[in-house]
Amino acid sequence: MDQDMVMRARVHLLSANRRVVRGAEGLRIYRLLTQVEPEVYGSKLAYVLVEASASSLVRELPEQRLALLDEAVAVASALDAAHPYRTTVLAKAFAARRELEERQTHGM
Repeated sequence: MDQDMVMRARVHLLSANRRVVRGAEGLRIYRLLTQVEPEVYGSKLAYVLVEASASSLVRELPEQRLALLDEAVAVASALDAAHPYRTTVLAKAFAARRELEERQTHGM
């Protein structure tokens, strides 16, 4: 793991002055930091992945949306059962995945 990249990501989070960094920037940062500290950043990564799956960039790309949601489920599932946000982000990821599957099944 490139420690300079990790340090830059952490500095960026501190300078963002937001609870959660969203969008492509958030995905990049949280994917990197989750590799280093999954219990600290995993729930934020799962949250941002679910958000990204609903973005206009992938709205018409069901395979990409599904991949983002599958990643969110995997990240949230890997969190310790005692993690305070595990249940919430896992439920959001499963709900978004179920909604996507229903839309695909019903042709919406």
